[in-house]
Amino acid sequence: MRSHICGQQVVTLEPMTSTLSDQKPFAVGLPARTRPDQHWLPDSARRHLLETPFGLYIHVPFCASRCGYCDFNTYTASELGPGASRNDYVDSVLAELRLVRLVLGSELPTVRTIFFGGGTPTLLPAEHLAAMLDEIRTEFPVAPDVEVTVEANPESVTRASFARLLRAGVNRVSLGMQSAVPHVLSVLDRQHTPGQALRAAEDARAAGIPRVSLDLIYGTPGESDEDWQTSLDAALSAGVEHLSAYALIVEPGTALARRVARGEITAPDDDVLADRYEQTDQTLSRAGLGWYEVSNWASSPADQCRHNELYWTGGNWWGIGPGAHSHIGGARWWNRKHPAAYAGALAEGASPAQGSELLDGAHRRIEAIMLGIRLRGGIALELLSDRGRQRAEEAVTYGLLDRSAYAAGRAALTMRGRLLADAVVRDLTD
Repeated sequence: MRSHICGQQVVTLEPMTSTLSDQKPFAVGLPARTRPDQHWLPDSARRHLLETPFGLYIHVPFCASRCGYCDFNTYTASELGPGASRNDYVDSVLAELRLVRLVLGSELPTVRTIFFGGGTPTLLPAEHLAAMLDEIRTEFPVAPDVEVTVEANPESVTRASFARLLRAGVNRVSLGMQSAVPHVLSVLDRQHTPGQALRAAEDARAAGIPRVSLDLIYGTPGESDEDWQTSLDAALSAGVEHLSAYALIVEPGTALARRVARGEITAPDDDVLADRYEQTDQTLSRAGLGWYEVSNWASSPADQCRHNELYWTGGNWWGIGPGAHSHIGGARWWNRKHPAAYAGALAEGASPAQGSELLDGAHRRIEAIMLGIRLRGGIALELLSDRGRQRAEEAVTYGLLDRSAYAAGRAALTMRGRLLADAVVRDLTD
């Protein structure tokens, strides 16, 4: 499993099967000029559409520069050719939103969360993001308390742009801080200075954004325990309600991977990453932020990221934009990756979807285990097979699962279990 919390945070899962070879992929959003019918989404996917929490993810694939560790579907201006103008991107997003409305027809779930991820959404003019939000309100029923998150890099925002986003309905901002130490930011190829992230958080708060989150990365080559503590302390000094902290992963094909392969820097050490994680949890817990997902801490349940909780708890979401993944009732599909191909399909009145799969009950159960076990509350033991429940009992003995939670019928990770979460998942789903 790969889980990315868009970041730097959106969760996408590698398909557990290929696009199912023993049956035809379902058609997602046939050409917009075609009359919609029941084949646009399988009947099984629509079955609980109205009562299942629903969100919209809007991918903005543009970045001012490429960070060496990043393997997300993002592009700098020099990497984009004709048909992928940043200025025209809003039109493509609006076209796909209208297509979503057409596909769903009269079965319109209430939008409970909206998440602008990337890339760097705030490289778009605030007016373009506002236009997308206006279109969502025009096409869909929207919950009065809808959570609207925008990711931002510190150098891409100002107090004035935050104020404009607030007027458009944005009520949560996630800032990519990553580190407060100059040499660590340099290894990560980040463009901002240590102080810019803290000033951006201050500007967001001053503009009236109700909730502000900071993203951090630990385990960068050359980072010391003291460096990481400096970053944690700096992030806490901003007074934010939410922090995300991710272990650095050397993704194949990235500039960071090439530097490691050439021996210029060393890959992150697993033992060091484990120490950093414990350091993180201890520091944030003392400051009043409790973990609610393996990589996320919040001041209270109200400050948790509701959009990401859709991913972790099997909710429904429609992903808008190039390369975006969607999930509705066990039906999953993904858009064409390149912005030009994505925009071109929509300009022709066609769906931008590239591939799809329909998960059966067994695969949905496994995904529920894989994602749910990462949450503080864990999962119900009844989700597990007989062999999985036996493994869970053993995991309690090994200190990987909480004994009191197990007695109450749930599998919930201990601190040791969080450090070995991937191994626990393998055991429970074997």
